[in-house]
Amino acid sequence: MIKTDALIIGAGPTGLFTAHQLRLIGLNCEVVDNLDKIGGQCIELYPDKPIYDIPSVPACTGEELTNNLIKQLENFKINFHLGERVDEVKKDDEGWIVKTNHNKSFLTPNVIIAGGVGSFEPRKFPPKECEKFENKTILYSVKNKKIFEGKTVSIFGGGDSALDWAVELSNTSNVNLIHRREDFRGAKATVDKVLDLVKAGKINLYTKYQMLNAKGEHSLESIDIKHDNKEIKNLKTDYALGFFGLIMQLGPIADWGLNIDKKTIEVDTEKFETNQKGIYAVGDICNYPGKLKLILSGFHEGALAARACFKLARPNEKYRFEFTTTSKAAQERLGVSKK
Repeated sequence: MIKTDALIIGAGPTGLFTAHQLRLIGLNCEVVDNLDKIGGQCIELYPDKPIYDIPSVPACTGEELTNNLIKQLENFKINFHLGERVDEVKKDDEGWIVKTNHNKSFLTPNVIIAGGVGSFEPRKFPPKECEKFENKTILYSVKNKKIFEGKTVSIFGGGDSALDWAVELSNTSNVNLIHRREDFRGAKATVDKVLDLVKAGKINLYTKYQMLNAKGEHSLESIDIKHDNKEIKNLKTDYALGFFGLIMQLGPIADWGLNIDKKTIEVDTEKFETNQKGIYAVGDICNYPGKLKLILSGFHEGALAARACFKLARPNEKYRFEFTTTSKAAQERLGVSKK
């Protein structure tokens, strides 16, 4: 059994920054993630998608953000247990016993759930004809945007992901943007950018249309889209991208006795603790009044949860907050101590 001051479930951006905050104040931690790589949704769903709301970083991709967070952890020895799912969390006199599907056990006073939206899979195109092209020329995430260069790409959706990719790929591809409504759900600045590109002839916009059929032999050759008024258009296309959101499944978390509402975990806003003492939830999976599902919000939540862990991990010590610019201990842990 592995003993640790804190166990983090989830190796996405919020989990990584929470690990940094734990190590910064001198606590040990282990990180478990069901995916086989570090980075969570940023790597699995949109490694090339631009992110614009990280303070002081004008723009970065999910992969760049992940790499920078990993680099930030270089001076700390953190064990990652990838490709493992936490199946059981059981109360013990010394804290919590946590078991994975690979029969690995942890004993810890603190469990921090940073698992994004739990286990997830993308919502797919309804027509059955789409299935034979999936993961080839019909995709629900972008892992290598270079494959679209010089191609015709038909993007479906009206949220941030669809709009961001329409803007991004319009630089190198012929882009069709198809949405079932006239209104978009994305950020206003992005919507305005898309409409400007439509006027400039760089994006072909089709509203009130949905996928009706996908055609081709070995790869996608064209799609039929159907308007609300029953009109059908055939569009020649090399790729179709669907951004309809995710189907969220909490999985084993649902059986841990937590206060769950609409597939999110209720927490307080002081420690981001759940209704179970010593179990915290940060990032997209937690909920509280005024919650914003932003990466920067997850960083804030993780920082407070990490400091709350100190009391349970070191009950005989008093935590004293210090800025990293003045704390010698923090500078030594970061490897930047000044003589």
